[in-house]
Amino acid sequence: MNSLETDYLVIGSGAVGMAFVDVLLDETDAEFVIVDRHHMPGGHWNDAYPFVRLHQPSAFYGVSSTKLGSDRIDETGSNKGYFELASGAEVLAYYERVMRERFLPSGRVRYFPFSEVVGDGRFRSLLSGEETTADVRKRTVDGTFFNTSVPATHKRKFAVDEKAACVTPNELPRQAAAHRQFTIVGAGKTAMDAAVWLLDHGADPEVVSWIVPRDSWLMNRAQTQPSLDFFDDAIGGFAGQLEACANASSVDDLFDRLEESGAMLRIDPARRPTMFHYATISKGEIEQLRRIENVLRQGRVESIEPDAIHFANGKRAPANPATLYIDCTATAVEFAAETRPVFERRRITLQSLRSPLLPLSAAIAGYVEAHYNDDVDKNRLCKPVILADTPAEFMQSFVGNMANQYAWLQEPALNAWLNDNRLEPFGKVVRAADLSIPGNAQIMKRIQDNMMPAVGNLQKLIAAA
Repeated sequence: MNSLETDYLVIGSGAVGMAFVDVLLDETDAEFVIVDRHHMPGGHWNDAYPFVRLHQPSAFYGVSSTKLGSDRIDETGSNKGYFELASGAEVLAYYERVMRERFLPSGRVRYFPFSEVVGDGRFRSLLSGEETTADVRKRTVDGTFFNTSVPATHKRKFAVDEKAACVTPNELPRQAAAHRQFTIVGAGKTAMDAAVWLLDHGADPEVVSWIVPRDSWLMNRAQTQPSLDFFDDAIGGFAGQLEACANASSVDDLFDRLEESGAMLRIDPARRPTMFHYATISKGEIEQLRRIENVLRQGRVESIEPDAIHFANGKRAPANPATLYIDCTATAVEFAAETRPVFERRRITLQSLRSPLLPLSAAIAGYVEAHYNDDVDKNRLCKPVILADTPAEFMQSFVGNMANQYAWLQEPALNAWLNDNRLEPFGKVVRAADLSIPGNAQIMKRIQDNMMPAVGNLQKLIAAA
């Protein structure tokens, strides 16, 4: 058995683990051992479907030190007019570059791909079976808390007859040409991506069916654009969110107000969504998705046969035997997972500190680990925030985000670092805004006037739920 010493043993070279290590490379002289089951950096992006793209602008995704993309504004497609969204291939290449050009040349990172942790300080190669013991001087860092699942790796929860064709989105580009009927199973962003891909590539909406167990509220991508050119949309949009939170009388009223302000979208205006997973979308994509009229809302699928779909509620829907089913039911992350302290005696468990911005959250945890000595202080500044599953849980997430933001504001060095960090989408935008322009000043006043009332009102709604 091999042995080595390190300051931090980091489990996972995905977006979270990489963002944490990246900050500590700049803020400390620590050494790292990174272990990951995948053969290259990037975590779940290694398993993603070929047409996947970021939901959010590339401008604030990745690690703090290294730019992703070129800050291009898309001129065509459903994202037209907004900052570019990196493809899965671009994201993978980015993390490979960060590892090969920044982490490894530092001389302080040792990387063990295609390996798994098998015990306290022990990991094993998936190829040779050889085990290594790490003497960890400081802490083990768990970057796998959310147990990310994608269609290619998740275990299907419904039965499929061997005569029925059912594939993951990974296989869709290779299989689609052999079929003329398509049924998408699942209601999340992956399902939306698959539907848009089919329509963008010439499928007639009449041959596409969509099984939607739960309708979803969706975040308007127009309000996530990180530049002064979008000040009214992004910062004004946040002011609108605060006003909605300050004045809402119920969860439903809150989301009606958020929809009216432009912060939230839904595909079918006649349906009240019961799901919220932070999926971010453009109005162009919404228009495409509304072209699909054959939407089945009978809950979760129990089994698929060549001529029928069986639902868990006992209902049955007839099906065309020539249909290609696209399984988009992977849950992505464990939404509303039970949290634990980020900092424990020998362990750091990276979690969301500003939902849903997981790389930013991990970067903040890295900065706090580097600059604060006491775990009580560290956990005070890094209180986990749930990733919401429902509209009601959105309120908890929003309050958690605001509480952490307030704590960071009280720490001058941390706040200055955060405002200059490329993963923080709006700090530089607010600081660069010309407040002599009446509209800008009015937006900032709306934020100031509604900040505390919003948090107070949401706390009342949460308590009454």
